[in-house]
Amino acid sequence: MAENIPDHRLASAVREAGIEQQVDEHVRTAQAIPALLPAVRAVGELLCDRFAAGGTLYTFGNGGSAADAQHFTGELIGHYKRDRRPLPAVTLTTDPTVSTCIANDYSFDDVFARQVDALVRPGDVVSAFTTSGRSANIVAGLAAARKRGATTVLFGGGDGGPAREHADHVLLAPSTTTARIQEMHTLMLHLISEIADVWAAEEDPAP
Repeated sequence: MAENIPDHRLASAVREAGIEQQVDEHVRTAQAIPALLPAVRAVGELLCDRFAAGGTLYTFGNGGSAADAQHFTGELIGHYKRDRRPLPAVTLTTDPTVSTCIANDYSFDDVFARQVDALVRPGDVVSAFTTSGRSANIVAGLAAARKRGATTVLFGGGDGGPAREHADHVLLAPSTTTARIQEMHTLMLHLISEIADVWAAEEDPAP
């Protein structure tokens, strides 16, 4: 049974959480997103172009960023708001057998790059989600994608870290706070999903 927390302790915990300040920070960060809309549109148009040519989107990330990568794939294979054909997308964190095999037999740093080497072809798009841009497996995955002839997209934050060097398209949330970065990643992937939704629905209208 959960411990009954005294009211004064609960009130103190709420005050110390600083939720009002977090909301203010979220709003300030979101207000800076319009400046990124040209880059967001460019990624949306890139995906539609590659889907039309038979390409596939591959996504990956660690922790909460892995969830964002899976979220993006779900919006494309399922749908965002419109009934339209599924769009080809794969997240490289969803097969634990493959991930743990690579991490155990090689290195966790190779967990994305090795999958990229196995699956990605020229004309595909590879998108990494990261709040710091410094995780070795993210950097290696993007570098491998470029070597395979794919176009790379970085959903990052701050200055993008070392991962930025391997990204053809960069979507950097204007924050260095992990939570705010991930919140902006969700907004940006939704905006891109909207572009893909509209394109796919118009390209192949339901009978």
